[in-house]
Amino acid sequence: MSAPSRSGWSSSSCSMTTLKNRLVRCISLYTKGMSCAICRIRKPRRFCPWVNGDICTLCCGQEREVTVDCPFDCPFLQEARKHERTEPWNPKELPNQDIRVTEEFLEEHQHLLLSTSMSIMRAAADTASAVDRDVREALDALISTQRTQQSGLYYETHPANVLADRIMRETMAGLEEFRRSEQEEIALRHTRQSDILTVLVFLQRLAMDRDNGRPRCRAFLDSLRGFLAEADEVVKTNPQSSLIVP
Repeated sequence: MSAPSRSGWSSSSCSMTTLKNRLVRCISLYTKGMSCAICRIRKPRRFCPWVNGDICTLCCGQEREVTVDCPFDCPFLQEARKHERTEPWNPKELPNQDIRVTEEFLEEHQHLLLSTSMSIMRAAADTASAVDRDVREALDALISTQRTQQSGLYYETHPANVLADRIMRETMAGLEEFRRSEQEEIALRHTRQSDILTVLVFLQRLAMDRDNGRPRCRAFLDSLRGFLAEADEVVKTNPQSSLIVP
């Protein structure tokens, strides 16, 4: 068998080179076409579960909880939480100055705090688009309602915000259920109206403390979520232990 001609080798090499060049051009066009799913300009660097696509780091930082409803378990959101700095509130500017909240009170009423937190989280989960701002409005209305009831009148304050109103109603139902269960268990009501008011004021202040100024901020709800998960773990491992206040 005769060896391949010089022209044969040359033709084969030419074909492989052409194929390789075409492949490189295709890859180049594909990667060039890839861009951030939000800005459509910069190269994507991380996956965003909310947009279900890759986005750039700048959009992740700028649009997080502004135009993007970040899921709680997003690793980039959780990392940002560690370095997030919020402006401290002036204690004199906090609402409900007449209500004093102490560590002793929270420890004594930890089950009421836990139950109220669970009611808020459950209500917020039922209204999937709820954010901290909605919860704060609900807490404001709940506090106003509790104050009215303490004065001897029964009048419910309801926020105009539909989501906040739903959270308020479901939280109220949770509080009523807590007091019913308590009475059935020990044949009397240990939790007073003033105790409920104090717990609500504590949660209101916690929500204000967690506020990062972003319109879709859910840092407060994230705190409650972490608190409930930690409390559940504490109860499982040692039922006699005190719950940890967020």
